[in-house]
Amino acid sequence: MFRYFENLVDPYVPHGGNDTPPARLWPFLKEYSRPFARVFTVTGVVAVVVAIVEIWLIYYMGRLVDILSDSDPRTFLAEYGLELGLVAAFILLARPAFQALNTLLLNQAILPNYGTLMRWRAHNHVLRQSVGWFENDFAGRIANRIMQAPPAAGEAVFQVFDAIAFSLAYLVGAAFLLYTGDPRLVLPLLVWFVLYGILVRWTVQRVGPASKASSDARSMTTGRVVDAYSNIHSVKLFAHEGKELDYAHIAIEETRRTFQREMRIFSIMDMSLVVLNGLLIVGVVGWGIWLWVSGTSSVGVVAAATALVLRLNAMTGWIMWALTSFFRSLGVVEEGMETIAQPIHLTDAPNAKPLALTDGAIAFDDVTHHYGGGKGGVTNLTVHIAPGEKVGLIGRSGAGKSTLVKLLLRFYDPEQGRIAIDDQDITRISQDSLRHAIGMVQQDSSLLHRSVADNIRYGRADATDAQVQAAARKAQAHDFILDLADPEGRTGYDAQVGERGVKLSGGQRQRIALARVILKDAPILVLDEATSALDSEVEAAIQDTLYGMMEGKTVIAIAHRLSTIAAMDRILVIDDGTIIEEATHDELLTRDGLYAQFWARQSGGFIDTAAE
Repeated sequence: MFRYFENLVDPYVPHGGNDTPPARLWPFLKEYSRPFARVFTVTGVVAVVVAIVEIWLIYYMGRLVDILSDSDPRTFLAEYGLELGLVAAFILLARPAFQALNTLLLNQAILPNYGTLMRWRAHNHVLRQSVGWFENDFAGRIANRIMQAPPAAGEAVFQVFDAIAFSLAYLVGAAFLLYTGDPRLVLPLLVWFVLYGILVRWTVQRVGPASKASSDARSMTTGRVVDAYSNIHSVKLFAHEGKELDYAHIAIEETRRTFQREMRIFSIMDMSLVVLNGLLIVGVVGWGIWLWVSGTSSVGVVAAATALVLRLNAMTGWIMWALTSFFRSLGVVEEGMETIAQPIHLTDAPNAKPLALTDGAIAFDDVTHHYGGGKGGVTNLTVHIAPGEKVGLIGRSGAGKSTLVKLLLRFYDPEQGRIAIDDQDITRISQDSLRHAIGMVQQDSSLLHRSVADNIRYGRADATDAQVQAAARKAQAHDFILDLADPEGRTGYDAQVGERGVKLSGGQRQRIALARVILKDAPILVLDEATSALDSEVEAAIQDTLYGMMEGKTVIAIAHRLSTIAAMDRILVIDDGTIIEEATHDELLTRDGLYAQFWARQSGGFIDTAAE
């Protein structure tokens, strides 16, 4: 039974994705709610039926009081026995069935699946954002919004059917019941309803913005805390625990203040509600007694009216809580939309085709990119790299070397110019196919918090264990991997490496990253300080492996250590975003230019490339 309702909606149902999701709340929720349309309709109908049944029960209690008052106990069962039996059967069988159906639809079909669907699609959307988009925000805040918004949306949907639809049907039914007993009893209910509506309006106008501010503050706190934890080595190295605590304290205190303001709204609402409910009880019950004293109303009507207002008294707090919870949840969703609903700007072109790589020729034609500013990056840069050519990049920090690589990988689109591989504009081909064709080892070789084998197999998902180990051997990593062990007792290739690979040394991370690229065996190879974390002995041991990797590939190598690029076919010297020298190592030395200065200043194979 549970499985049937849990499978009414598939939260992973394929969808085309939307690069520009709705920026307004209701269209945003509507888009996520489409797979639930049929379930929502049935749930709404069932919620109304449940409310009608509850109203009918109160009505019947009033009728029971009247027939008990007017009947002879000796003939009562003979006259009303069948009716009471049918009512009892309805209460014991039909009423629980409706309640159970309502509960199963809400708790099994909607709540688990709605939040899952939103989180899955939101994560999919965020993963498709560009590298630059991630560089402009806290990873912790992004993750917090992905985790917070879906359950809040699910809670809002739950309140719509569990409380709002039920309570509206209940209030309409209550008015109808009082009207049928005596039309005058509706008057105090209407007065109360107007005052209650004013209180609801006052509350929801304030709780939404207050909830959004509180949620935003929580996300900022999470972002700052996660930032400190992610960089704990730097925190400890510079003895800045106190500074990080002060930095977090500002966000934590803002979270407390916003939450206090939010709670003030709820306190005012609760105190006002007690007064309003007192007016409702006195008004309806007092009027009912007055009508009975006047002889215009029966005891059953007074009893039903009393039961009804006492039930409403118990319900109004729940209804108000449900309404405020509803708008509070919407405030959390709106805050999450600041991340989830951001459009994806760096997208595949319509009808983008996979890269048809034949030779591996790379062309940068008049490329300019300054990250939206006036400094940094590259300016009017033109470079053609022939198929199979090995090109080294040298330059001071900030000269534009890494920008060139990021543009080639299409982490950014150039502000001007064209980049092509085998004469195919990379903005017209699919991003996945482009990056499948490029293997890259970065200076900061961060790893996933998974096993060593999983990290190496990231280069080729279908690789066998033997192929993974072969790549590790070529990267001089196999021996130290066999000695690894994690706190859970996993060893060797099964050992977990920790977040970003923190359990490994820099050199070990670098060699695993090299193994990953060796396994990928892409036709274009980019090395960004690929051996910077290796000691001279290990570098010498894998030098032959590196040159073996380069065979038959087009290679771009960024290095401060000249031993890595001296044997390249051509070396490009970049300064302030432009190429100022271009030749082989020997030719550049004879020109006595910037490269020759770097060479003259080198010490132990390093060059002084600090920005001047």
